[in-house]
Amino acid sequence: MGHGHDHDHDHTHETAGGDLSPAMDLSIPDSELSPSDVSRRGFLRGAGLLGAGAAASVLASPSAASAAASAGLPHAHGPVGGGTDKGGFVWLAGDHHIHTQYSSDAQYRVLDQAKHGHAYGLDWLVITDHGSNEHAKIGVEKVNPDIRKTREELKGLLTFQGLEWNIPAAEHATVFVHPGKNEVEVLKQFEQTYDGSQLPATNTEAQNEAAAVAGIKFLASQVKARKVEGALFLANHPARRGIDSPHEIRNWRDADPTVAIGFEGAPGHQAAGIPAAYGRGGARGYYDNNPSAASYAGYPLESYRTWGGFDWMTATVGGLWDSLLAEGKAWWITVNSDSHVVYLDQSERGPGSDFATNGKHNDPVYSGKTLTTAGDFWPGYYGRTNVGAGSFSYKAVMDGLRAGRVWVDHGRLIKGLDARVRTAGDRRWDTGTPLGGVAQVKRGTSTELTLDIDLQDVPNFAAFVPVLKRVDVIVGTVTGPVTDKDSFKAPDTKVVKSFDVAAGAKSISLTHSLGRLDKPFYVRVRGTDGNRTQPGLMGAAVDPYGPKLDVIGDADPWGDLWFYTNPIWVLPR
Repeated sequence: MGHGHDHDHDHTHETAGGDLSPAMDLSIPDSELSPSDVSRRGFLRGAGLLGAGAAASVLASPSAASAAASAGLPHAHGPVGGGTDKGGFVWLAGDHHIHTQYSSDAQYRVLDQAKHGHAYGLDWLVITDHGSNEHAKIGVEKVNPDIRKTREELKGLLTFQGLEWNIPAAEHATVFVHPGKNEVEVLKQFEQTYDGSQLPATNTEAQNEAAAVAGIKFLASQVKARKVEGALFLANHPARRGIDSPHEIRNWRDADPTVAIGFEGAPGHQAAGIPAAYGRGGARGYYDNNPSAASYAGYPLESYRTWGGFDWMTATVGGLWDSLLAEGKAWWITVNSDSHVVYLDQSERGPGSDFATNGKHNDPVYSGKTLTTAGDFWPGYYGRTNVGAGSFSYKAVMDGLRAGRVWVDHGRLIKGLDARVRTAGDRRWDTGTPLGGVAQVKRGTSTELTLDIDLQDVPNFAAFVPVLKRVDVIVGTVTGPVTDKDSFKAPDTKVVKSFDVAAGAKSISLTHSLGRLDKPFYVRVRGTDGNRTQPGLMGAAVDPYGPKLDVIGDADPWGDLWFYTNPIWVLPR
């Protein structure tokens, strides 16, 4: 997509489907290219970013990274809907991992979760009850009327139907589809065919891994056949048990990057770390595991804990997430509540519940007992996935997620954010490449990152006003496909700049020079209140002030707050 004006000078251009430079379009033979494009193609091939092995990179499949990511997308709220305008988008806060009475270990009605989420500022959410024998038989159909009623009652909230997939050979994932007449049929067929609970116990690990890939391809086939308008997969709590190996994550993504788009950067269950004097006294996210026979042996022990509430795969600069980004793989992060039973709530499952027979618990009832040992928050109470959308609609949310136009935060650390890669000095409102996008510039062009952040000025739901104290810019070289699909390190990625935030400011505008383009790279951003930090696992030279390892039994989630953005790539054209 261009910038909506017709003139030719050298500033950043964003890649989108159907807008490839000739050097990147492999349907054009070398003999038909200009000398400069032949040179560019040679550079890209040498970097491993074109041709065999690069099919899932942001270059070979740019639409997976930046479709609809243009800064100039039109946007408008419909007659209903919330969101905040920033950087040419309407930013819609949401949560893609929520359980109800249709999960064996949860208790609330769909409407209960939705009303709380909406009251706590969410614009969209996904109901994701557990895949299981009971749910596969009756759950998808039985919950759908409740979801449709919620859509009617809360028109200012986009309520998706999904499920939490037991990924064969791995952990869990959110799977959800665009609302429509076939949503139940597609989800039911998917669950009954591909949920780990429904597969033969005699399956080998290789058979189960193949089934996971087949499940993702099935979802893509349903979109292609126009049974549903869209389907998305996001891996949940990926490091919690160590069983999501690096090669499985790569295989999911490569199975279909328009469906498999990312993983939780931070898990839900954040209240579980509140100390026992007034809480559960456990681990944030229920990350209290150790390696098992099913775990990937290469992961360090530190991977089984959260870091500032975030999953090790995301929190480690130069770690697993960065290893995927360094390949050029569009792979995004989110946060959510994983809400089952809520801390300080005063309800319990309805008496006489028979989940095994009915596939649901009876409606909750008031108990008068405060749940101090529950591990969850209501949707929207603590974590938000903020999606830059073109409008208030189901499709726009899915498009924004798929494009990676997403930033996440805990505890309402900031109010809003716009990040752009620009040609140095270009400040026009309709230029620059936003989160998830691909900026293509001529080699030698000077680029810079611009950040506009609205700081928090109202209390969060713990009754204090969060204060942003530091913003970190993280840059990594795009090195192309890895030879070892179980690689989980990106040695060229590091924090390149930290900005201290002056006390009392209402907003900040930051600019960081990215230098003259001599090789492909990506840039991402995080920020913190600065309360708990330590050098990252890759060392202080890589990450001097990263999130601190959370301690089981002493990990108050309000004690340190962070935000993270998805990346922007800068590539030669």
